[in-house]
Amino acid sequence: MGKLQDKVVIITGGAGGIGSGMAKAMAKEGAIIAIVDLNEESGKIMEEELQAISPKSMFLQANLMDRENLSQIIKTVADKYGKLDVLVNNAHASKQVTIEETTQADLDLSFGTGFYPTFYLMQAALPYLKETKGNVINFASGAGLAGHETQGAYAAAKEAIRGISRVAANEWGRFGINVNIISPLAYSPGVQAWAEAQPEYYEAVRSKIPMGRFGNVENDIGRVAVFLASEDSQYITGQTIMVDGGSLMLH
Repeated sequence: MGKLQDKVVIITGGAGGIGSGMAKAMAKEGAIIAIVDLNEESGKIMEEELQAISPKSMFLQANLMDRENLSQIIKTVADKYGKLDVLVNNAHASKQVTIEETTQADLDLSFGTGFYPTFYLMQAALPYLKETKGNVINFASGAGLAGHETQGAYAAAKEAIRGISRVAANEWGRFGINVNIISPLAYSPGVQAWAEAQPEYYEAVRSKIPMGRFGNVENDIGRVAVFLASEDSQYITGQTIMVDGGSLMLH
């Protein structure tokens, strides 16, 4: 029996990167995974990988910027499996520009793929999570915590996600639901592309990580997600967990 045996988990942005790492780590602990992603090709490949571990797992193609989709995603998964135990809001897209250059379209992209889906999926999932005393795992970023340059739209949406996560933790604790936030630093496909394009900058960043490396999407980030989705974390809520090798140490 795995730590997440037969728990039903939704992971947005689950077809690649950190999302796929969490999906595999959770599936190996017995969870039934529903990955939600815009990329149909990657989604179907990941669905096959997951079904080899957890046969009932599935892929749902959806554009998270279409708000009409969001409540339907929750309903589709809950109807199929009869319940929902864990919601993981991982998906987020943004454009890197200075605040001076940031447009309304840049803000709309970041909030439309990150903050709004997180908010509305949480809202739609609440009735089901009440029944299971479930878990929500949301995602923050060092970009928001440290205020990285050219990350204005992204940082704003990420900090908004942290804000509503704390509010939900206060409001939903009475239902036995915990809401936590992971702030990761991982060797995702995006970081890999950056490392290849700007090797000197990449190495400068890597050398400042106290643990000397970027995290592994499955073994480092995924295992923390397993913990937060399991009974082991039932008395932890409203917390930002820095899974970044010590890059940022909260006070």
